[in-house]
Amino acid sequence: MNWSWLVALVCPVMMIVMMLGMGGMHKHGSPKKTSGGDADLRGEIAQLKQQNEQITRELQRLSK
Repeated sequence: MNWSWLVALVCPVMMIVMMLGMGGMHKHGSPKKTSGGDADLRGEIAQLKQQNEQITRELQRLSK
């Protein structure tokens, strides 16, 4: 019995099922807003700036 027609049929059907499944995940994956959104972001930015300064000092020290 020749099964090649079955493989040719299963591939597009599986692709459709996977695409529908992935599309459903995007609808439910929206980020939640926190109550102190701006303050949290400012704190993260300040922390990243501090880390950047530390890395810059370390690179300057190592390059000497």
